[in-house]
Amino acid sequence: MRTTLTLEDPLAKELKKLAVETGLPFKSVVNDTLRAGLQKRNPTPRRAYRLTPAAMGAPRQGVDLVKALHLAGQLEDVAISAKLEQRK
Repeated sequence: MRTTLTLEDPLAKELKKLAVETGLPFKSVVNDTLRAGLQKRNPTPRRAYRLTPAAMGAPRQGVDLVKALHLAGQLEDVAISAKLEQRK
């Protein structure tokens, strides 16, 4: 595919220098550099993370899991009250 591309002067100089050093055509150096940059940006997909669940045992005596959110709210209220008391 043929296209017009505007390069910044320092970038064009660096690409031309690389073309002279490697003996490759400027077009090949630009294509190879763009391809390498795109591959770094989109690496090969990684394996999905897998987590092995662990049993945590039965709940404590007297803790009703149905009311866990209510308990969490009460504990949060106590913590906020303690913080507010320290500010006085």
